[in-house]
Amino acid sequence: MKSPAPALPLARLLGHAADAVQAVRAGRSLTDALAACPAPARPGTQALSFHALRWLGSALALRERLASKAPPPAVDALLLTALALLWPRGGPPYEAHTLVDQAVAAMRRRAAGSAGFVNAVLRRFLRERDDLAAAVERDPAGRHSHPRWWIDRLRQDWPAQWQALLEANNAHPPMVLRVNRRRGSVADYLARLATAGIEARPAGGAAVVLARPCPVPQLPGFADGDVSVQDLAAQRAAPLLTGTGLPPGARVLDACAAPGGKTAHLLECADLDLLALDADAARLVRVHETLARLGLQATTRAADAARPEDWWDGRPFDAILLDAPCSASGIVRRHPDVRWLRRAADIPALATLQARLLDALWPTLAPGGRLLYATCSVFRAEGQGQIDAFLQRHGDARVPADPPSPGHLLPLPDNDPDRPAPGPAATPDGFFYSLLEKT
Repeated sequence: MKSPAPALPLARLLGHAADAVQAVRAGRSLTDALAACPAPARPGTQALSFHALRWLGSALALRERLASKAPPPAVDALLLTALALLWPRGGPPYEAHTLVDQAVAAMRRRAAGSAGFVNAVLRRFLRERDDLAAAVERDPAGRHSHPRWWIDRLRQDWPAQWQALLEANNAHPPMVLRVNRRRGSVADYLARLATAGIEARPAGGAAVVLARPCPVPQLPGFADGDVSVQDLAAQRAAPLLTGTGLPPGARVLDACAAPGGKTAHLLECADLDLLALDADAARLVRVHETLARLGLQATTRAADAARPEDWWDGRPFDAILLDAPCSASGIVRRHPDVRWLRRAADIPALATLQARLLDALWPTLAPGGRLLYATCSVFRAEGQGQIDAFLQRHGDARVPADPPSPGHLLPLPDNDPDRPAPGPAATPDGFFYSLLEKT
């Protein structure tokens, strides 16, 4: 297999990728771990660490068969990174012997006394690769590279689709754009992409799917606010809420706004008096930056949406978007660290928080108004189960028939029958949407 020439020596990139894997296993997000990586090494490190985290479960199962006990964390992280990059089903990005040699070189820099151990383990894997891979694949956690609790929950929630969902999580996601139709049409932007040599196709609404990902600065007009990056499923939110006949100047709340993609899309779709809340003041900076780039305006405030007494002025909202904190189980292919950061106990805890947010925000909605509940999760406890329980608690709530709520959207080719993706390579992320109307 031909491998791309790294901008930096592969051994150095493997060391940085191992640092990222070690950080994730210690409970830090991959985003934070990559931010600590030297800037020149960051692109290569990101590519390797994404691959390693996608196949970390398979690497863990291999390591258990190849070593009698787990080595120290710094050694284990590099060993697991190398095993994940060698895993046959992952499509190894480098020739096997090259990767082994460079992993041993990286270990000499990291912990010289363990270089021989790593060399022996990796070379044994190469000798026994077929038998070891077959043994690992007999166990779902090894085959699909997910925690066992995650697999069990998917099997319970989606008995016909659980394996396809796990496979989808290990795939590379498409790069999808949202054209700012206040500044131009989708057709015009596709022509600009073609002029720039970027292959793309329309995907309904304001969406454009690139044939291949490209660096954001290369997108025509990005700095001027002509386009944003946003997945197909995430682009469903704004049209669902603004397509219900909101008048100009309608009072709208985006209750958990950061980083601001849906906030901006709402304002691209309609002229609104919009309040964007987020509990994290630092994350609100992203909202400000996004709105400034797009030439849009909203009132922003750092506040806990679950405590309206701290921020609500008593004037009811015509519409509310609650993009609630969730497990992010629907966007694992974009954030491969999520499956290793989440724990089984997180799901009921998140469901409790989501219910608290729904109950707190419902009194701030005007009669006849609509609240759109959204999560980027495929777990039913954070989706339909949450809405079923809410309707039991609130007799003045109903799910309107027009427009129909999408419900659970799975990251599969038949994700959204109302808005089919242009081919399996452009499959949208996993999401849940439900409109609630106050009677």
